[in-house]
Amino acid sequence: MSDRRIYLDRGIGETRGVITLDGRPERLIIRRDDDNPRLLLGARLVARVASLEPTLATAFLDLGGGAEAILPFRPDAKPVRGQALEIEIRGEPRRGKLAVARAFGPGEGAPRLIAAAPDVAAALQESVRGARLVEGNAARDVADAAEAEALEVVHPLPGGGELAIEPTRALTAIDIDLSERKGGDAKRVTRQANMAALGMAARLLRLKGLGGIVVIDLVGRGHDGNTLMATARAAFGPDNPGVSIGPVGRLGTMELSLPRRTRPLAEILCRQDGALSDRTLAQRLIRRVEAEAVSQPGARLVARCAPDVAKVAVPLAKLLAEQIGARFSINADAALPRERLDVGVA
Repeated sequence: MSDRRIYLDRGIGETRGVITLDGRPERLIIRRDDDNPRLLLGARLVARVASLEPTLATAFLDLGGGAEAILPFRPDAKPVRGQALEIEIRGEPRRGKLAVARAFGPGEGAPRLIAAAPDVAAALQESVRGARLVEGNAARDVADAAEAEALEVVHPLPGGGELAIEPTRALTAIDIDLSERKGGDAKRVTRQANMAALGMAARLLRLKGLGGIVVIDLVGRGHDGNTLMATARAAFGPDNPGVSIGPVGRLGTMELSLPRRTRPLAEILCRQDGALSDRTLAQRLIRRVEAEAVSQPGARLVARCAPDVAKVAVPLAKLLAEQIGARFSINADAALPRERLDVGVA
């Protein structure tokens, strides 16, 4: 039986929530103070139909405040331009893509938010009902570990071998590699590796916030298609509704379609070139200052980082100073590499 636990890290400028599955991070929710509440999963709004693309069966919605979303529609439920609708955000925006909405019926008045999305704590408790919410240092450690794993490309398989997950514009490719996995019976070894990889792939895709078309390159040949299909259905069951799994193809690949609900973690944490964003580095710097302030009460601290990171960290530092006092400074050092963050006693 699977063991799921929930953790909440309330930080300066952001809140992180983690669901673990058998001790490993399965989902990571990151909400930052400047997130647009109109675009969060589960937000309910009155929207105005701004335009229609009948050939795509899609309406473009004005959510107010400069926010937009798309609404897929059936031919027999085509909305009218200018119509007010009550909608819910069912898919958060991704890089180059608008949020996706679902309509509930007619709305009244100007575009506006009428019910905020569940906060991180509520989202965690709704996902794992009855679980105790863990906060404090334990939650921060779990959230840090979840962030690190979410950004990895290659992941070790239990028992040996590796799993690589690489998203592209069109799909997410997953490669299974036996590497140095041991065993006398090659067919049994590959079967075990594929089954372990399917379970791990499901957890990691949820952790990374990835959906859409997924192609898994299975290891070996002569696959037991029925067993692998049953394993995949069980592994991806928590992602339902909306999961579609194809049979193992003649080239040894399995194709899936997974619902896109949340923004991919890499888009939240990284720049478009894949490097950590200034905001992510600033959040990490503030967490380090906070941790040092707790471990060294009364000490004056100095944090050093690259200038662009320091610029983003300044407003976060003001919020931290309201909690621990103005006993630290953040110094911009152009000689430091972007991702180097130094915190010590002044």
